[in-house]
Amino acid sequence: MQHKLLSALLLTAGASLSLNALANTDIRVTYAGSMGKVMDQALGPAFAKENNGNYQGQGQGAYGMARLLASKKITADVFVSITPGPMQILKDAGLIDTAVPVASTSMVIAYSPKGKYAQQFAQAKGSDASWLKVLATPGLKFGRTDPINDPKGQNIVFTLLLAEKYYHQPGIAEKIMGGVQNPAQTHLEGGLLARLESGQVDAAAGYESEVISAHLPYIALPDEINLSNPDQAKQWYDTVSFQVKDSKGEEKTLHTQPMVYYAAVLKNAPNGTAAGKAFVDFMLSQPGQTLLKQNGYAAPKGGVLYQP
Repeated sequence: MQHKLLSALLLTAGASLSLNALANTDIRVTYAGSMGKVMDQALGPAFAKENNGNYQGQGQGAYGMARLLASKKITADVFVSITPGPMQILKDAGLIDTAVPVASTSMVIAYSPKGKYAQQFAQAKGSDASWLKVLATPGLKFGRTDPINDPKGQNIVFTLLLAEKYYHQPGIAEKIMGGVQNPAQTHLEGGLLARLESGQVDAAAGYESEVISAHLPYIALPDEINLSNPDQAKQWYDTVSFQVKDSKGEEKTLHTQPMVYYAAVLKNAPNGTAAGKAFVDFMLSQPGQTLLKQNGYAAPKGGVLYQP
């Protein structure tokens, strides 16, 4: 009897230690730069408060961050990416086993409410080509991110190529971009909306989630071109592709991917995989999903990547 009681006490003590360990959980999260506000002002602080720990967040273009993690130049407990592509880099590096969908979004065109083109954008609609024609105005400064390092930089190119076909406006994508890798337009992910807010650019490619979080006006686009609807993939999204040159000068052909946010726990997590799993679970919990929704994110779509 005493033996059973002792065993029960030990189990209880072990459970308490386990709970206490989780109740003091520090977490380091690396994320797609567009998630800066929801991560650093909502999810991160809420998780830290609930677990009596410290939160560290770092965001930039998802492909660039994935390469830094894969080369072990930086470390994190959790990586959150948009589209599966950056996750594949970590999978190939042996740093993750699986990645789960935690949210989704769509492409939009954000514009400066104080800019000289604000009225024209406010009158434009996604249902016709009026927004494209405003973007193509000579002298308008359009901001987007690098398609080599950031999925959003790829997605706006896809959106403009799809818009050409959808609105029957051949050549307008090139007119707007001045080349896929035009350095005059491409900026670091983390600073793009700040440049828009400060008036350095007149309009910018954005995810609806981040633009809502930043309280900026935007033009919503139809499903056929906003890359949000998996049902449109075969009929529309998969009909466009484009080529880029990487840092080595090698050409790559890029194709559309689902605009879903995925989260993965890294095997070399500095605070341990249990902490990483706790954060991913929090993102998927009702409080976590509520915070994501409040910041403009839609519900997760699709299934798990790399089923364990």
